[in-house]
Amino acid sequence: MDQPQRIGRYALVRRVGAGGFATVWLAKDEQLDAEVAVKILSDLWTDDEDVRRRFLAEGRFLRRVDSLYVVGAHDVGETDDGRPYLVLTYADLGTLADKIKAGPLEIGDAVRIITEVGRGLKHLHSRGVLHRDVKPANVLFRSIAGGDRAMLGDLGLGKAVQDVSQLTMPGGTPAYVAPEQVLGERLDHRADLYSLGAVAYAAFTGQAPHGVNSLGAVMQIDKPPPSMTTLRKDISDAVDVVVRRALEPDRELRWQDLDSFLNALREAHATGKIPAGLIPAADVSPVTPGDVDQETALSSANQLTQAPPKRSARGRVLAGLLAVLLAAGGGYGGYQFVLSRPVKVEYGGLSVQVPRAWSQKAENAQGPRLLVASSTATWQTNSGVEGAFLEVQQATKLPTTVAPPPGCSAPPPPDGGTIGDQALATFRFSCSGPSVIEQYRQLNPTTLLRIQVRDDDAVGRQTVLDSVAYKAP
Repeated sequence: MDQPQRIGRYALVRRVGAGGFATVWLAKDEQLDAEVAVKILSDLWTDDEDVRRRFLAEGRFLRRVDSLYVVGAHDVGETDDGRPYLVLTYADLGTLADKIKAGPLEIGDAVRIITEVGRGLKHLHSRGVLHRDVKPANVLFRSIAGGDRAMLGDLGLGKAVQDVSQLTMPGGTPAYVAPEQVLGERLDHRADLYSLGAVAYAAFTGQAPHGVNSLGAVMQIDKPPPSMTTLRKDISDAVDVVVRRALEPDRELRWQDLDSFLNALREAHATGKIPAGLIPAADVSPVTPGDVDQETALSSANQLTQAPPKRSARGRVLAGLLAVLLAAGGGYGGYQFVLSRPVKVEYGGLSVQVPRAWSQKAENAQGPRLLVASSTATWQTNSGVEGAFLEVQQATKLPTTVAPPPGCSAPPPPDGGTIGDQALATFRFSCSGPSVIEQYRQLNPTTLLRIQVRDDDAVGRQTVLDSVAYKAP
C-alpha cells in the first residue's frame, strides 16, 4: 500500500524503521513545528482486534509514564484506511544497537547509558508497567544540549503488573530475555532487571551474554555468562561482578531491585572496587559482641546471607553473587565475588589470593578474622566446602596439637619451619572431603596468625597458603 504524504497534521518525511507489526516514520508536526515519530500499524493487522488492542496499549503505557528516559506518546489517531497510529518522541541519534555495531562503548559512557535506561525502567515500574523487551534496539538516543540522552522505547510487549502476575505467554528477544519469562512464570520487576543486565553486558563487550537465538535455548541457561574480563581487558573485576549478578538465571540470586544494581554499577566504576554495604540495615541482625570463637562469630554472621543457590542437573551453579554482612558492632562488612581466576581478598590487614569459585566472603573485626569460601554459611558444618580461613590470635606459643576439622582425622605432629623471622607450625589433615592444611605463624611474641585452607587440589592448597600475608593496621 502506498503511504500517504501526511497523516492528520503530521507531514511524513521518511521511513526510519519497520517491523512485523508497524512502520515508524519521521514526521513534522506542522502546528508545533517539531519533529516527531509516527508509528503506524501495518495494514496486514488492521482487522486483528488483539493486535490493535496491544498496539494502542503501548500508547497508553507510554502516556502513563512522564519520564525523560522513556519515549513519550503525544497523540493517537487513525488513518483514513482505519489503521491506528501513535505519535511518539523522535529519537534522532539512533539506537544502542547501532552504537554496539560500531564496537564496545567507552566504559564510562556505557555506565551512563545503563543508568539512564534503568531510570526509565524505574519510572515504568513505579507506574505498574513491565517492559518485557529491553534490548539494545529498544534503547533510543535523543539529542540534548551537550550530548545525548538514552530513552526506552517500544512497549509492544509491555504489560501491567497485575496482568503479568498471572501466568503469561512467553515473549521477548532470546539474547536479552529473562529465563522465567520464557518459562511462562509469574513475572516481576526482576525480569526487566535481567534484561537490563544483558544490555549492559552487550554495551561493555559488544556481544550478547549467552549468544542464544531461540527461546528454547534460553531455557537451558543455568549460570551467568562468561566473565566480561575475558572479552575486554579494560573492564574491572568490580564492574564484571556487578553486571553478572544481574544475569543470574535464578532471580532470587540477582540484585533484588534496580537501585541496588545501578548504585553498585556506578560505585564499581568509580572506585574499581566491589561495592560494600548494599544490604539494607533493616535486614541486618548484629553479631553479639564479646569474646566469641570462630564458629560462633561466623555462624552468627552467616545468618545474614541468602540461601545457597540451587544445584542444577547439569552441575554445580556457583554459590557466589551473595553479599555477606559482618562486624562485631553490627556495621556493614564487604562482599567479594570470586568466580574464575585467582583474586586477592583483603580485610583488616589480612590478605589472601583465592580461586574466584570461592564466591562468598565473611569478615569479623575480632581478631581480625576473614573467611573466603564456596559457602560461608556451611563452612562449619559441611566438610566438602572449599575455602580459606584466616585469624589473628593472641598467643605466646605455637600449638603442638589441634582439633581436626569436620570430616578429618587427627593429624600427625606439625611440620616446623620459618617464613622470614616467623616460626611456623603446619598441620596436614586427611579428610573425607577436600584435604585441609592448617598453619600457625608466630607474628610476634604475643600474636599468632592461624590459616586453614580446604582444597581438593594439593597445589591449589599450597598456593593459597603461600599467598597469605598480614600487615598490622
